[in-house]
Amino acid sequence: MSTTPSYEPPGEPADGLPEMPAPRVTEFPAHSIPGGLALLLGLLGIVVAAGLVVIGAAAAAAGLKAALIVLGILLFLGSILAMSGLNMVAPGEARVVQLFGRYRGTIRTDGLRWVNPLTSRSKISTRVRNHETAVLKVNDAYGNPIELAAVVVWRVEDTAQARFEVDDFLEFVSTQTEAAVRHIAIEYPYDAHDEGGLSLRGNAEEITEKLAVELHARVEAAGVHIIESRFTHLAYAPEIASAMLQRQQAGAVVAARKLIVEGAVGMVEQALGRIAEQDIVELDEERKAAMVSNLLVVLCGDRATQPVINTGSLYQ
Repeated sequence: MSTTPSYEPPGEPADGLPEMPAPRVTEFPAHSIPGGLALLLGLLGIVVAAGLVVIGAAAAAAGLKAALIVLGILLFLGSILAMSGLNMVAPGEARVVQLFGRYRGTIRTDGLRWVNPLTSRSKISTRVRNHETAVLKVNDAYGNPIELAAVVVWRVEDTAQARFEVDDFLEFVSTQTEAAVRHIAIEYPYDAHDEGGLSLRGNAEEITEKLAVELHARVEAAGVHIIESRFTHLAYAPEIASAMLQRQQAGAVVAARKLIVEGAVGMVEQALGRIAEQDIVELDEERKAAMVSNLLVVLCGDRATQPVINTGSLYQ
């Protein structure tokens, strides 16, 4: 009794990257010869065929005439059929060769090449290409709606996989790029609240490296190699942009105030130390506290202070 094996769809490994099915066919060189010799022989066959037809038409015997004309026609048709196996391959292009549906190899050598004329040849570009996604609206790791777009630089590495493993490798790259960008966006916040966390805005280099790794895992089944990936647009969605801008401005003000206070405390400490070192005046603890308070108000205030001249004693 035979049992049919159950199909298990590909899942995701422990590292979160998608696991694509193993390729059923990989690229190998097709058997081809230089096309110059094939072209010369084909043209020679056409000339000989024309000569046989002319000689046959001039022959007196009916049997010889018919034989020469039929032979000339067959030679002409054979030469045309043989010349149909010629292919012009430009740099940065390849020809995927099939014979009755079976993959028979790929021609990558540029120039004029000849293969079996009964085969079919489909052209695939191996040049470097760019794909830029539309501006996508997603929620980041904190649930904030953001907008982002990315550009991916890629090229076809395995023409057999690009031709036979997916229906349309161009659409496949486009769809998988959008899926990878969305997945990366929901994994990380736009701005990290903690110091050691990764964020889309603060750790662009690390995030783009992770994006390239995920893209490679997604499109490797189609024989595509990812050269580089970059974010071209990253911003909060319009409905929360103003609120997030206020939050960023508040954070900048707090950071600036913190720096000002640290500098002011250092200057006050330096002033008290210089006064005590040079024995300019002797201050008790109460007067030191008043001096510290006044200096901090002067140094940390955002408005110009009004000078007050004390014409009395130190304690009046």
